Amino acid sequence: MENDIIIEQQASTIGTKTINIGTGGGSDVEAGIEFIYHMREHLVDVTVATVYGLVVFAIVLWFKKKFSS
Repeated sequence: MENDIIIEQQASTIGTKTINIGTGGGSDVEAGIEFIYHMREHLVDVTVATVYGLVVFAIVLWFKKKFSS
């Protein structure tokens, strides 16, 4: 915890806000597993974006073929 970043903000009428940012700890493997785990929650979003990108790419290729002759 000695490498953590701590940000504190005080406002007289609101109170105190503290933000702790951990700088040490996890490994690259742990970060990769966590990334894959969180991507499962966005599987539909990624699929829709991929299909949209492929459709736009197909339309661009079709336009190039149609107007190149």
